Amino acid sequence: MAQTTANPREREAQLLLRAAARFAAAQTAEPFDRTAAREAATFNRKLWTVFLSSVLRAENPLDAATKMNIKKIAMFVLDRCHSLEINPSAEPMSALININRNLAEGLRG
Repeated sequence: MAQTTANPREREAQLLLRAAARFAAAQTAEPFDRTAAREAATFNRKLWTVFLSSVLRAENPLDAATKMNIKKIAMFVLDRCHSLEINPSAEPMSALININRNLAEGLRG
Protein backbone atom coordinates (compact mmCIF):
# COMPACT_ATOMS: atom_id res chain seq x y z
CA MET A 1 0.00 0.00 0.00
CA ALA A 2 2.79 2.43 0.88
CA GLN A 3 4.40 1.98 -2.53
CA THR A 4 1.20 2.75 -4.40
CA THR A 5 0.57 5.97 -2.46
CA ALA A 6 4.16 7.23 -2.21
CA ASN A 7 4.98 10.41 -4.08
CA PRO A 8 7.43 10.12 -7.00
CA ARG A 9 10.39 11.49 -5.02
CA GLU A 10 9.80 8.99 -2.23
CA ARG A 11 9.50 6.15 -4.76
CA GLU A 12 12.80 7.22 -6.39
CA ALA A 13 14.44 7.32 -2.95
CA GLN A 14 13.17 3.81 -2.19
CA LEU A 15 14.55 2.47 -5.47
CA LEU A 16 17.95 4.10 -4.88
CA LEU A 17 18.09 2.61 -1.39
CA ARG A 18 17.11 -0.80 -2.75
CA ALA A 19 19.95 -0.61 -5.27
CA ALA A 20 22.40 0.47 -2.55
CA ALA A 21 21.26 -2.42 -0.35
CA ARG A 22 21.79 -4.90 -3.17
CA PHE A 23 25.32 -3.59 -3.69
CA ALA A 24 26.05 -3.71 0.04
CA ALA A 25 24.81 -7.31 0.32
CA ALA A 26 26.98 -8.43 -2.60
CA GLN A 27 29.96 -6.43 -1.35
CA THR A 28 29.94 -7.93 2.15
CA ALA A 29 29.09 -11.52 1.21
CA GLU A 30 31.70 -14.09 2.18
CA PRO A 31 32.89 -15.19 -0.26
CA PHE A 32 32.28 -12.23 -2.56
CA ASP A 33 29.12 -12.89 -4.60
CA ARG A 34 29.98 -12.07 -8.23
CA THR A 35 26.50 -13.01 -9.46
CA ALA A 36 24.76 -10.76 -6.95
CA ALA A 37 27.21 -7.97 -7.80
CA ARG A 38 26.35 -8.25 -11.50
CA GLU A 39 22.64 -8.30 -10.73
CA ALA A 40 22.97 -5.24 -8.48
CA ALA A 41 24.91 -3.41 -11.18
CA THR A 42 22.29 -4.28 -13.80
CA PHE A 43 19.45 -3.11 -11.55
CA ASN A 44 21.28 0.13 -10.76
CA ARG A 45 22.17 0.73 -14.42
CA LYS A 46 18.52 0.40 -15.43
CA LEU A 47 17.45 2.75 -12.63
CA TRP A 48 20.00 5.40 -13.59
CA THR A 49 19.12 5.05 -17.29
CA VAL A 50 15.58 6.08 -16.37
CA PHE A 51 16.88 9.02 -14.33
CA LEU A 52 19.11 10.15 -17.19
CA SER A 53 16.37 9.88 -19.79
CA SER A 54 14.06 11.90 -17.55
CA VAL A 55 16.65 14.67 -17.20
CA LEU A 56 17.20 14.76 -20.96
CA ARG A 57 13.53 15.39 -21.73
CA ALA A 58 12.79 18.90 -22.93
CA GLU A 59 9.82 19.22 -20.59
CA ASN A 60 11.91 18.49 -17.50
CA PRO A 61 11.49 21.54 -15.21
CA LEU A 62 14.91 21.37 -13.54
CA ASP A 63 17.32 24.24 -14.12
CA ALA A 64 20.25 23.72 -16.52
CA ALA A 65 22.90 23.46 -13.78
CA THR A 66 20.99 20.77 -11.90
CA LYS A 67 20.41 18.84 -15.13
CA MET A 68 24.11 19.00 -15.93
CA ASN A 69 25.06 17.75 -12.45
CA ILE A 70 22.65 14.83 -12.72
CA LYS A 71 23.96 13.99 -16.20
CA LYS A 72 27.55 13.91 -14.90
CA ILE A 73 26.63 11.70 -11.97
CA ALA A 74 24.57 9.43 -14.22
CA MET A 75 27.44 9.01 -16.67
CA PHE A 76 29.79 8.07 -13.82
CA VAL A 77 27.25 5.63 -12.38
CA LEU A 78 26.50 4.04 -15.75
CA ASP A 79 30.20 3.62 -16.51
CA ARG A 80 30.88 2.07 -13.09
CA CYS A 81 27.88 -0.27 -13.42
CA HIS A 82 29.03 -1.37 -16.87
CA SER A 83 32.48 -2.16 -15.48
CA LEU A 84 30.96 -4.13 -12.60
CA GLU A 85 28.78 -6.14 -14.95
CA ILE A 86 31.89 -7.16 -16.89
CA ASN A 87 34.25 -7.65 -13.96
CA PRO A 88 32.51 -7.68 -10.57
CA SER A 89 34.60 -6.65 -7.58
CA ALA A 90 33.77 -5.28 -4.14
CA GLU A 91 35.78 -2.04 -4.02
CA PRO A 92 34.09 -0.10 -6.88
CA MET A 93 30.68 -0.63 -5.28
CA SER A 94 31.39 1.75 -2.40
CA ALA A 95 31.06 4.85 -4.58
CA LEU A 96 27.75 3.63 -6.01
CA ILE A 97 26.40 2.81 -2.57
CA ASN A 98 27.32 6.30 -1.33
CA ILE A 99 25.87 8.07 -4.38
CA ASN A 100 22.58 6.20 -4.15
CA ARG A 101 22.23 6.68 -0.41
CA ASN A 102 23.09 10.38 -0.55
CA LEU A 103 20.73 11.06 -3.42
CA ALA A 104 17.95 9.13 -1.66
CA GLU A 105 18.51 11.22 1.46
CA GLY A 106 18.27 14.39 -0.62
CA LEU A 107 15.06 13.23 -2.28
CA ARG A 108 13.52 12.57 1.10
CA GLY A 109 14.40 16.11 2.19
